[in-house]
Amino acid sequence: MRLITNLFLGVSAAVLLVGCKAGGDYQGLEYAPNMYHSVAYEPLKQITDKDAGRWVNSLDNDRGEFYNSNQYNPFAMNMRLPAPHTVKRDARGWLPYRGANDSTGLRLANKLVNPFETSPAMLDQGKVLFETYCKHCHGPKAGGDGKVAQGVKIDDVEHSMYPGVANLQGDAYKNITEGHIFHVITFGKGLMGAHGSQVSEEDRWKIAMYVKELQKK
Repeated sequence: MRLITNLFLGVSAAVLLVGCKAGGDYQGLEYAPNMYHSVAYEPLKQITDKDAGRWVNSLDNDRGEFYNSNQYNPFAMNMRLPAPHTVKRDARGWLPYRGANDSTGLRLANKLVNPFETSPAMLDQGKVLFETYCKHCHGPKAGGDGKVAQGVKIDDVEHSMYPGVANLQGDAYKNITEGHIFHVITFGKGLMGAHGSQVSEEDRWKIAMYVKELQKK
């Protein structure tokens, strides 16, 4: 009897181990699939078949485990367009910057006021952001002497300099406003490309504040 019991346990263990094996197109057997199959409304995943995954659904809701369409939305869609004539605000409640990418927009940007008050904490944040996004071109002190402008050797390969990077310490830039800097970071100007999609409005203002602080030194 003990032999039969041990044999049964051994065969059962072998079956379990085989079931755990996965590779290639075969990813193994699924145990307790309800533990890791998402049933949330996923905006980029639309499964309209109510029978999809019915065989693994242990809930008494008369549908498949993988069905995830929102029956209360038009066409049972999960993702909804925003209401007409609405504009998304950021976490601070700010509306997107609406300045125009032309000479008039740049002129008007000169009158913009930085929404942040200058403080050591803000300048520290601005420094980190400047060194992340700006230093490689404009240099550590915004003198137009970054590695992109000066050229650099990487892995024994000489990378030529990229002339024309603005020296923000020069007389031509001493009187630009924080609004001007914010606008240029947003849309770009001359050789500088637009960074509005890479740097948030909040961070652009902090960079502008830090650049003006560098110009005082």
